[in-house]
Amino acid sequence: MYKLFFLFIVMMVASGSLHAQVVFVNSSTGSDGAEGTLAHPVATLEKAAALAKGFTGKEPITLKLAPGLYILNHLFRIEGKNTADVLPYTIEAAVMPDDTGWLPEKMPVIQSISDTNGGNPKFPHCVGVEVERSNVIIRGVKFLGNPRPGLEYYYTIQRKDSTLDRLEISQCYFIGDKNSMPIQGCIFAQGSNIHIDHCIFYGCKNAVLVFLGINGFSLTHSIIYGAYEAAFWYGFRQYADLPFVFSNNIVANGNGFFVGDKGIHPTYAFHNSLIVGNTYYMGINGMTVEAPDTINKPIEIGIRKTGRVLLNEITSNSLPRDYLNLSPESDGRDINAGIFKKINK
Repeated sequence: MYKLFFLFIVMMVASGSLHAQVVFVNSSTGSDGAEGTLAHPVATLEKAAALAKGFTGKEPITLKLAPGLYILNHLFRIEGKNTADVLPYTIEAAVMPDDTGWLPEKMPVIQSISDTNGGNPKFPHCVGVEVERSNVIIRGVKFLGNPRPGLEYYYTIQRKDSTLDRLEISQCYFIGDKNSMPIQGCIFAQGSNIHIDHCIFYGCKNAVLVFLGINGFSLTHSIIYGAYEAAFWYGFRQYADLPFVFSNNIVANGNGFFVGDKGIHPTYAFHNSLIVGNTYYMGINGMTVEAPDTINKPIEIGIRKTGRVLLNEITSNSLPRDYLNLSPESDGRDINAGIFKKINK
């Protein structure tokens, strides 16, 4: 009898009948008239967010994305009942990169085709995902650039409010192309406890831009390849002196590596990373990326500046399971940067 009851509970949870704070999303088979359960998923992120906004329980909120393409025609907002919500709000793939059955085609893809939506007439730009509450986690998703003609500035994930806390972005791809679907900035975020790990930034103008209220920032185990302005922008005014964690990263074959605010900043520290093939190393914000920073002498522990970074590219014959991760012939494989958290993938 106990086993039958346990099985009944499992089946009820899977169907959503116990009102668990999970919304299932499937762009291929879902319908926005559905309930958002595993058996009856919704089709769009907007509908999933609307359902989540009506949750009243005390459990974490999760939007679970099935494989598929999720098109954003407008700004997608991650909201809460108030900006300081303490419940974690997670957007994640149904199949994560370290799961046994994961393949590249099982990664959900988010792409904005919106025109200017940033709300600032002096700076026309487009944002894909706007984070407007604390405690947001995004995991296992691929973000593509915006292909709309004439749109110069596109930011895939933005958090403007510097009073917000905790934004975690893990095991995500950010893939742009300056000639067809550019990304001005992959992550443009303010506020405390921004943590980025095991992400791949490929062909984007700038990968990570963080400036205000950025106490507790970390960027680890990630690959930034071909950033054609700069890979990493950090700090503005008094926030430029806040220490950060930069560790186990590959930054290669771009224009600039690091841009900091003008001044003397003794807290700059880089650890256990391969930084190679970039035209410029450290630049100064407010001038030009190409203006070398000759004042700051960062702490460098285990930083390598020579070597060759080779990525597993898609070929005419195959889509490698570990595409855009380091190839077997590449330097830096011991750093364990890339989309997988488990080593030897």
